[in-house]
Amino acid sequence: MLEREIDTMRIPSIDIPVWETLERIAIDECGERLVPLSLSDDIVSYPAYYKMGIKYAVQECFVRESVFDKLLVVARSLPDGIRLVVLDGWRPIHVQEYLYETLINQLKRAPIHAEKSLSELSLIARTLVSPPSTNANCPSPHQTGGSVDVTLCDSDGRLLDMGTQFDENSLRSWSSALEDSPETDQAQNRRLLYNAMIEAGFTNLPSEWWHYDYGNQMWANYTGRNKAIYGATRPLTIEHLWNIQEG
Repeated sequence: MLEREIDTMRIPSIDIPVWETLERIAIDECGERLVPLSLSDDIVSYPAYYKMGIKYAVQECFVRESVFDKLLVVARSLPDGIRLVVLDGWRPIHVQEYLYETLINQLKRAPIHAEKSLSELSLIARTLVSPPSTNANCPSPHQTGGSVDVTLCDSDGRLLDMGTQFDENSLRSWSSALEDSPETDQAQNRRLLYNAMIEAGFTNLPSEWWHYDYGNQMWANYTGRNKAIYGATRPLTIEHLWNIQEG
């Protein structure tokens, strides 16, 4: 059987969403459960925020069932010796709050942003971290289990050079930022990841080379759908299981 090659076409320059439009997209929750990634031999699960010691971060990467299936497609389509690494999936609201507040405070301290209002800082922050939201009509993307932060590593577990670190606050973190020098390893690595994820049915947040979506409002926005299939969710708890049994 011939090994299928992934297209490594250039990454297009795409605008960030019009947030007000995205938040108005209806959600028709499909009810898929969250599943853990660490049980898969084909995917490297490395919960980055837990490893960083961020309070409330979970030590497992959870995603919706269809997202899991698509990640398997990506992992099995990569060239020999290259592995898919998932750094984050479903995210607790308290972690989202911490990330957003930390970034806003960093921006406030930066001299370049000294004259900006809080609303202006919020727009800048959204290119890297979505504001925490408990609104059922517009949850934070990672709360849906449809967002994943991903990268690549070699067969020994060494992360491939993507040109920036995961979560780096830099213009070079935009997905297409390296397309002016496509011959570099960093640009080729990004293309490999991008094309594999897009081909599997994900969409990319253009300000973050690592962030991909399926099923949520971000995905619906970029695919032109009028409904998302994932709203906010959470992993099963023992209390929930006992409540189900009592019912």
